[in-house]
Amino acid sequence: MNILFWIIVGVIAGFLAKVVVPGEGPGGVLGDLVVGVLGALIGGFVSGMLGLTFGGMLGTILMAFLGAVILLFILRAVTGRRNVA
Repeated sequence: MNILFWIIVGVIAGFLAKVVVPGEGPGGVLGDLVVGVLGALIGGFVSGMLGLTFGGMLGTILMAFLGAVILLFILRAVTGRRNVA
C-alpha cells in the first residue's frame, strides 16, 4: 500500500515538477510523469533514511516534488540536446 501511495503522489509531483522545470524531457509528458514517480520514490526513501518527517499529505507531496524536480534537472542535463558541429 505504501508503494501505491508513493506512485499516486509521484504522478502529482511529476506534473508539478514538469510545470516548474523548463524544457521537454525525452519521453514527453508521460516520461516526465514517470520521472516524477521515480523522483517521489527516491525522495521518500532519502527522507526516510535521513529521518526527516513531514506532517500530512502536503509534506509528503512536497518531498516527492523536490525529488521529482531534482531528478528532472539531472535527466535534462544529461540528455539535453548538444550542438555537434
